[in-house]
Amino acid sequence: MSAAFTLPASMRIFERGWLSANNILFTGRDDTALIDTGYLTHAPQTLALVRHALGERRLDRVINTHLHSDHCGGNAALQAHYGCSTAIPAAEAEAVRGWDEDALSYKATGQQCARFSFDATVAPGDQLLLGGQHWQALAAPGHDPRSLIFYCAAEGILISADALWENGFGVIFPELDGESGFAEARATLVLIAGLDLRLVIPGHGAPFADAKAALARAGTRLDYLEADPKRNAENAVKVMLKFLLLERQQIALADVPAMFDAIPILAGARRRFLHKEPSELADWAIAALVRAGAARIDGAMLVNRD
Repeated sequence: MSAAFTLPASMRIFERGWLSANNILFTGRDDTALIDTGYLTHAPQTLALVRHALGERRLDRVINTHLHSDHCGGNAALQAHYGCSTAIPAAEAEAVRGWDEDALSYKATGQQCARFSFDATVAPGDQLLLGGQHWQALAAPGHDPRSLIFYCAAEGILISADALWENGFGVIFPELDGESGFAEARATLVLIAGLDLRLVIPGHGAPFADAKAALARAGTRLDYLEADPKRNAENAVKVMLKFLLLERQQIALADVPAMFDAIPILAGARRRFLHKEPSELADWAIAALVRAGAARIDGAMLVNRD
C-alpha cells in the first residue's frame, strides 16, 4: 500500500485472493474487530492471519457486510477459537437464527458455509466504534439486497464490500431471480458518489483512491448489463462456474451439465434468460472460461488456471 493509501494505525487490511473477500482488522485500545471473514476453505488461513496480527490479544467482534459465503465463511472458525461476538445485517437475522440455507443463498449457489451464530445486528444508519473511529453503516442493495457498507467520515474511508470495486462490482444476483437489482445498484452508486472519500476498501482487490473514476466505470458497466439482462445472467454463469472451479480445482467435464441443472441460481438463470439446455450452457461456459485463460481442459477434466 503506497503512502497515498495510509490507514489509521488501528486498521489493517488482509487483501485476500479468491475465493475469499478481503478482511479488515481493527485494533482499538478497548477492543478488536474484524469485518468479513473469507470463504470456508480458507478459514484456517483467515484464523492464522488474525492470530499473527493480534498476538496475545483476543478478537472481540466479527462484523459482516453481507452473508455471501466468501464474506462469512470464516465466522464459525473464529467463533470457535476466540468466542468472539458476531454482528450481521439486521435483515438476515431470521435466516441465520433458523439457518435457512435457501434464504442465505448457500444452497442456491452450491457453495459452502459452516453454521454460525450471531449476537447482534447492524442496520443502515447505525454507528459503530471501530479502532477508535466512528463508522456509519449504510444500505448498499444491488449485488445483495441486504448488504451494508461502512463509512468513516473523519478518515474519508469507505469499506465498500461488493457494491463497488475498482473495476466494477459483484454480480447483481436479485435480477437472476426475477427481482429488482439494477435500480438498487444504481442508487447505491449514487449514494457512494455523495460521500467525501480518499480511500475505498473493496470486498475484492486492492484498496484504491480514485473513487470518482471507479464510479464512472461501475456506472458504464451497470448501463451495459441493464440494457440486456441476459448479459448479467451470462456473467453470473461464468463467475459461478469459476468460483466452483477455484474451490475444487478441477471438475469432470461430464459433471458440468448436471451442475447447471442442479444448482438453483444457475438453473434459474438458464431458464429465465439464457434458454439453453444444461449441456449447451455448460459447453458455452466452459469455452468462455478457457478462452479467457481462466481454465483449461486436460483430458476429461476442466482444470482451474489462476
